[in-house]
Amino acid sequence: MMRKFNWLFSLMLISPVLESSAQRHADSSSLLHAFRNGKVSGHFRSFFMTTNNEGPLTDYYALAFGGGLKYQTKSFKGFQAGIGGFFIWNIASSDLTERDEITNSLNRYEIGQFDQTDPSNKKDLQRLEDFFIRYNFKNSFIRFGKQVIKTPFINQQDGRMRPTGEQGFWAEINEVKSTKIELGWLTHISPRGTLKWYRGSTSIGIYPPGVNIYGTNSDHRNNLDSKGIAIAGITYAASKRIRLQAWDHFIENIFNTVLLQADVEFSIQEDKKMLTAIQYIHQHPVNSGGSKDLSKTYFDPSQKANVFGFSAGYRQKNSTVKLSYSRITRHGRFLFPREWGREPLFTFLSRERNEGLGDVNAFSINTAQRFFKQKLAIELNAGYYKLPDVRNFRLNKYGMPSYYQFNIDAKYAVDGLLAGLNFELLYLYKARQGNVYDEWKYLINKVNMHQLNFIMNYIF
Repeated sequence: MMRKFNWLFSLMLISPVLESSAQRHADSSSLLHAFRNGKVSGHFRSFFMTTNNEGPLTDYYALAFGGGLKYQTKSFKGFQAGIGGFFIWNIASSDLTERDEITNSLNRYEIGQFDQTDPSNKKDLQRLEDFFIRYNFKNSFIRFGKQVIKTPFINQQDGRMRPTGEQGFWAEINEVKSTKIELGWLTHISPRGTLKWYRGSTSIGIYPPGVNIYGTNSDHRNNLDSKGIAIAGITYAASKRIRLQAWDHFIENIFNTVLLQADVEFSIQEDKKMLTAIQYIHQHPVNSGGSKDLSKTYFDPSQKANVFGFSAGYRQKNSTVKLSYSRITRHGRFLFPREWGREPLFTFLSRERNEGLGDVNAFSINTAQRFFKQKLAIELNAGYYKLPDVRNFRLNKYGMPSYYQFNIDAKYAVDGLLAGLNFELLYLYKARQGNVYDEWKYLINKVNMHQLNFIMNYIF
């Protein structure tokens, strides 16, 4: 047991050494000074989730608790190093190894709190999440190693105990006025809800892969060939009111994704603003989409994807209201590995996605209000998602019927003596609209379901 947590014990031993070192008089230009004056941060998190499915379908619950430490040195001639990790305990849960008796389906949501690849694992749940070297120059940096990044498609997707992690090079360049340039080359991914690090192409398919365009089970797990993921992004603040973004995610030998987005604010009165945004996403396969065997490929070469998004809203002091629309055309499925992050569509609501779908019309309304000096934030969100038929395999990868979704999300940040502690309560309901042909497999963990989440974080 001790050996399994070596990284965590090492960080715990480092912490008091760092604190006492402030009393020592090491040369401020020395490497020793950089290590002794580094920063230790920590995070404790508990997460209760329960899902109630329709009628005779299986219901689930899980209570997880965990903690982690991260240490980062002070800069030494522009260089810094960082290391951090996290452990998780399964306090109580349903038997996540059991399949539903009617549909033979495994759990979808609660399993992501622990180890997606081994639902029986309740004890050996720890992961090295950060292990990097960083070089700072002027207002920019380059970082290499295990880290957590954020792009429109590869991101933390913070809806379970731990986020998705990435390994490779990442650079942020801020040397041009009003412009941020981000560049990366990623070789490995540690998906949310897993403990190991996988080559980028090997990580695709760890989550349930759905069906291919012919209606048979997707078999791209361990059958895709790719050297890595190249990312380039530029964000330009044309003014205080206008922000423009352009991103390219190139997954070598599999597919390419381009995103263009503009966000504009208009002041109509003091403390009153109109919010508008437009978005365009284009995807196309590279070579055969990952495998020469089309039954095992990820992005079928006969397809491409186009996505259009529009959003308009109003903000007044502590209140915001937004109306959004997303359109995925009939040219093919909008695809991006769910293991890597959540989609950036304006109509996205927590706990469901439109990834894997084509010919989609999605509408959402989002409201947010802050209370008690902005310590309490409450969001009420609703959406309608008109999807292709569940048997239209060409455009429906996961057999998802059309649906309504309603979310209530409340967050509270404590101050004073317990500063650093925050709570979140999320409730949602998804109601079926599309035809499911009297097959329960199109309902379980998808529609006609309630879910309740209670999350507590203490960050120090």
